[in-house]
Amino acid sequence: MRTEGAVGAPIQICPDLLIVALEGELDIRFPNPPTGTAIRRLPIPEWLRTRFRMPSSLARPKPAPTGPDHHPARNAAALRDTRRRIVEELLTFLPPAAVLHEAEELAPFECDGLPVYRRTPLLVVLPETVAEVQHILRLAAYHGIPVVARGAGTGLSGGALPLEDGMLLSLAKFNRILELDPERRVALVQPGVRNLAISEAANPHGLYYAPDPSSQIACSIGGNVAENSGGLHCLKYGLTVHNVLALKVVTQDGEQVEIGSAAPDSPGYDLLALMHGSEGMLGVIVEITVRLLPLPATAQVALGAFDDVEKGGRAVADIIASGIIPAGLEMMDRPAIEAAEAFAHCGYPTHAESILLCEVDGTPEEVASQLDAVEAVMRTAGASEVRVARDEDERFAFWKGRKSAFPAVGRISPDYYCIDGTIPRKNLGEVLRRMQQLSAEYRLRVANVFHAGDGNLHPLILFDASRPGELERTEEFGGRILELCVEVGGTITGEHGVGVEKLNQMCVQFPAHELAQFHAIKAAFDPRGLLNPGKAVPTLSRCAEFGALHVHAGNLPFPELERF
Repeated sequence: MRTEGAVGAPIQICPDLLIVALEGELDIRFPNPPTGTAIRRLPIPEWLRTRFRMPSSLARPKPAPTGPDHHPARNAAALRDTRRRIVEELLTFLPPAAVLHEAEELAPFECDGLPVYRRTPLLVVLPETVAEVQHILRLAAYHGIPVVARGAGTGLSGGALPLEDGMLLSLAKFNRILELDPERRVALVQPGVRNLAISEAANPHGLYYAPDPSSQIACSIGGNVAENSGGLHCLKYGLTVHNVLALKVVTQDGEQVEIGSAAPDSPGYDLLALMHGSEGMLGVIVEITVRLLPLPATAQVALGAFDDVEKGGRAVADIIASGIIPAGLEMMDRPAIEAAEAFAHCGYPTHAESILLCEVDGTPEEVASQLDAVEAVMRTAGASEVRVARDEDERFAFWKGRKSAFPAVGRISPDYYCIDGTIPRKNLGEVLRRMQQLSAEYRLRVANVFHAGDGNLHPLILFDASRPGELERTEEFGGRILELCVEVGGTITGEHGVGVEKLNQMCVQFPAHELAQFHAIKAAFDPRGLLNPGKAVPTLSRCAEFGALHVHAGNLPFPELERF
């Protein structure tokens, strides 16, 4: 690797990535791209200039204090001065209540739903209009201040973790349903609208919004788009990306753009899909057009109990193989069953090692036929008991237990750590068995809940953060689970996103040239790296460092990169 940079001199990062330093810019080139020629020009970020000891003359006059792995300024006096100047400018167009900068005002924003990571933001802004968002982003761009957008703060990967030298842009006041058209079956909503509120507004028209994360009573639709959230019924009705038609987005420099269309298709590249799961790194979402669906004529749920978790896993694959596409297919193991029953009193069989909840919907005739088929498949797979909900009250009770699994587990352990990974359905039984082995190895209990139909796992590792070393052991255990998901052909996230939690596991899943492409996409939307820096996509140097410390199966990740 060449470490001295000069104007026009190539810097070979790895065999698939060449960087050429120009005056104030970089050319990123892939000498042997899979197809065609890949060249991307972008400003030299400070992190890269420092890493390769490039002359400071190559940097822009006012470089943004960010990069893919953000390192905030450490000078407290400088931060206080920056805060004072930015607050003064913000107050020229925002009311005082919309600009929070005192310590006690900032404390509630120091983390999202993953409280093991905490930082106090430089300041918090709470705009109410799109014009205010544009003005805020232009101001941040002028001063080179990073911006982290935040919805309801229910995310579980640290995606909304603030920056000590950055601005937290809260969209909590963007909480209105702007339009609901029952004839066209669409709704235009602001990003701070709660997921469940859309269905509540649509219900009088016989409609609903299908994606239903367990946190739907609190999570915001903007956050759902940022993480591409799923839910209990995503197997049949799709993830957030399948139920959103259009977005209005404000870019890093304050420009307003519209992506997608309420029509069946829109011209150009499919940027709508790109924005889903982008974790606030490409733009700030200010309006969302969602698709509404008719409420099913009827719905019914069957509960199957199994004396072995692998039998339950086989039943999942067998139900799908039979040709039935359930509206929901959820699985829980014994620790989760016991916790949920004690918490929600939902009628779960606490003697079972695993239970499977399978909901089918449609016409009464369809539901009756499919329920018979589901019951037969469960019994063939080894179910010791199959129960069909007797009425709507029991159906809601079954689902209440599943949706209450997270708070229920919180009653039986001082702390728990929720993991989010996805695997092929056929490997469900194997992965459950290997997780039990890891649980014994790390001496930590784990309760499992799954969106079993699409292979999305949510193991809950139970630990006590007050015990020295237990949090670190828990994080390592979680990382091993995610690496297991990749090993069997899955991925490190299903719906919670990468955030800061899974940066190291991104190094396991993606090779260097793919990570470089992710950075190139980020740079195309956000050349200065001001939007949510340090999240979702790790630097190649971070992956090299992680690989030097983390050897799996005797294979060293990224052997072509120097260890720093």
